Parts: sequence; C-alpha cells; structure tokens
Amino acid sequence: MKKYFLCIACPVILSFLITGCSVKREEKILKQKKTQALDSYVSSLSLEEKVGQMFIENLEGSRKFVPVEHYKDLSDTVDSVSVSKALVPGGYIFFSYNLDDKIENVMEFTDSIREYAFNNDIIIPFLAIDQEGGLVNRLRALNGPLPSNERVVQKLNSQKAYRLYELQAVQMRALGFDMNLAPVAEICTEFNKDFLNGRSFGSGEEVIEFGKACVQAYEQNGIATVLKHFPGNTNTDPHTGLPEIKLSMQELNDSLEPFYELLNFSSCVLMSHARTTALDKDIPACLSYEWVTGVLKNKLGYKGIIFSDDIFMGALQDNGYSPEKACVMAVESGVDCIMISEKRFSKAAKVLIQKAREDTAFADRINESVKKIILYKIQKGSFIYERQDREKNDYELTLKPALNKTDISERLDSFNTAKKENIQIYTEYFYNK
Repeated sequence: MKKYFLCIACPVILSFLITGCSVKREEKILKQKKTQALDSYVSSLSLEEKVGQMFIENLEGSRKFVPVEHYKDLSDTVDSVSVSKALVPGGYIFFSYNLDDKIENVMEFTDSIREYAFNNDIIIPFLAIDQEGGLVNRLRALNGPLPSNERVVQKLNSQKAYRLYELQAVQMRALGFDMNLAPVAEICTEFNKDFLNGRSFGSGEEVIEFGKACVQAYEQNGIATVLKHFPGNTNTDPHTGLPEIKLSMQELNDSLEPFYELLNFSSCVLMSHARTTALDKDIPACLSYEWVTGVLKNKLGYKGIIFSDDIFMGALQDNGYSPEKACVMAVESGVDCIMISEKRFSKAAKVLIQKAREDTAFADRINESVKKIILYKIQKGSFIYERQDREKNDYELTLKPALNKTDISERLDSFNTAKKENIQIYTEYFYNK
C-alpha cells in the first residue's frame, strides 16, 4: 500500500515542483523587467530633475498649491529642462501655517499639489508632517488628540497604542498625507531627556515595543514613517548648538538597539546633527560617511530612504557647515534626501548639479538615491508599470493620476469615523488622568 502511494504521489509532487519553479522563474523575470523600467525611467530624467528629488522643503500657502521656484532659478545650470517648468522637490513638509482650520480645505490643498504635479508632468512629491504627538503635533487642531510617546507608554499597552496610531494614520491619509516624520526612536537618558521632553517612549525595551507598534500602525495604513534621530541627541538643542555624544562604542551601540530593531519596519530614517566621540568624532552624523554609509547601509544593510535633518539648523550653520557645503557632504555621506525648512532649494540644488557635472562618482551617488526615492514612490502608488510589449513582457514606468482622488465626502466620513474613536480612546485613558 505504501509503495502504491509513493508511485502515485511522486509524479504529482514532481509536477508541483516544476510548476512552483516555473512561477518563481516568471516572478524573477517580472522583477528584472520592472527593475529595467525603473533604471530606464531614472536615466530619462535630467540632472536637474534628479537633484530636485533629493530635497524635502517647506511650501507656501494653505489653500491652493502655487510653485515658488522654476528651473529658470537654476539659471546657467539648466540645459535639458524647460526653464518655465516648476521646480518641485522630492517632498514637502507641512507646518502649522500650511494647515487651514477646515478639514475639507486641507484635503483640497493636498489634492492641488498632486494634481498640479500630474498635470505638468512633474514627479508627485511625498507630503510629510511632524505628527509625533504631545508637543510635536502639527495636526492638533484637526485630528483627534495624540498624547506624547511618554504618556502613551504610561497609559496604554502596545496593542491599544497600535490602535491609537492606526486611527491617526487613517486621519492623516484622509487629509492627503503619506509620510509622518516620526517616531523618535531614541532611548530617554539623563543626557537627552531635557531636549526630548516626552518625545521618547522611554527605556530601550519600551522604545522597541511601542516604537514597533507605532511604526507598523502607520506603515500598514499608508503612512510612511521616519525613525529619528539616528544616532541620537543630547540635551543641546541642534537648532542652536551642536550636540556631542560622549559615549564609548559599546555604550553607543547599546543606546542604538531600538534603531537596530525598528529599521526594517520603517520606510525612512532621519540622521541627527550630533557628533559622536566613538566614531568620526569631528563630523556631524548627518554628514558622516562612516555613519550613513558605513553603519546604516553597509553594517545594518538598511535600504530605506535616509534623510538629513534640517541643514539650516544652528548645529551646522554656526559650526562651519553652510547649507551649500552641508548638501554636498550629505550626498557624499550617503544621505538620499536633504531636509530644508526654507521654501526654496534652488541655491543648494545648483551646487549639487555643478558638482555632479565635474565628478562622475558624485553623479552616480545621486542616481543611487534617486532610484531609491522613485522606488519608494512606486510602492506608494505615484507610478504604475505599463506593459509596452506583451511578447517581450517589457514595461514602462509612468506617472499615475493624483492620489486620494476619491470624493472628499467619502474621505470626510473616513476621517470623522477614525477621529471619533480616537477621541474615545483619549477620553477613556488620558483625559483628566
């Protein structure tokens, strides 16, 4: 009986294995074709367009998008893009003054950015905001209440925290955002607690447990997260001074354990301006090749987008790193996207363009980052793969119509439903407690 079973089963198993191998081979070929489409698309971009993708900056207004820069602002560096075309960065950061107090108006504003980009054949920017909770809560006048990380740990377990952040993600997505510049993944210590001021989840174990709940809640609901600030801070505010982390390599590694645990769950990570005595002691981490490429990329194998912190902060400007110098150093270090709190980036972009024309290795470094940023935007739905040749199974990467084009009334319903539950959780666990 046993032999009979084997005789019948073997051909079935063999057929199953052959089919499985065929499927895997087709998946591999499809992946290769899509990689070729990505490479081809990035190659088709001008140097000016590539460099534009490597900036995230602030924007004007709160009701309808109007670009403030055009390729003509790059003056003599422009040679392959219409000078009248709007110069749009890879992403925008919203501050409180970019947020109307009426929910529908915020939705229309974020829609107008994507619509403008699509209608003018511009790569759609990601729309980001600082929504940590507590003191750093840009959407406090719109979303349901979001306590600080410290209070979340005090009042909720990680499952309930996941739900709170999930509800925030639904509200953010309905408003039109796709990236949250959060959470802080630093352990709270005597050396940084005054600066962090409740922004940390607490101990290493707490940061890992609640940080994972936070990151997954946002990422699984369409909002990219940005872990910050790697490799840490001190009580010196980088807006006004240069933080110096004076820990041994072992102590530093111990403090970074939450980052090591959370990196693979998060789309992005943001570098701090801190200098560390244990590694590359003279260079701020966001400009350090040893930190960005040596540790994050090579040692940890991180493949997500790496942001610099704001290059206009005093930590850099007051210590010999002008925005233009910092931009070049950031790219050379391995940073993919440079954060600027200003509303214009053409001056810094010109420096990168000129450097790339003179240095092929620098140009290659730009291409590497741009591919990563475009791949992220593919995953977030800003592009689609269109099959061009069915016989060869070739694909072309094209811009997808603006996101969040569902009726605003539907988005309002989604927003209000999530906000109602958000308020219920806050009332039960935080209000007057």
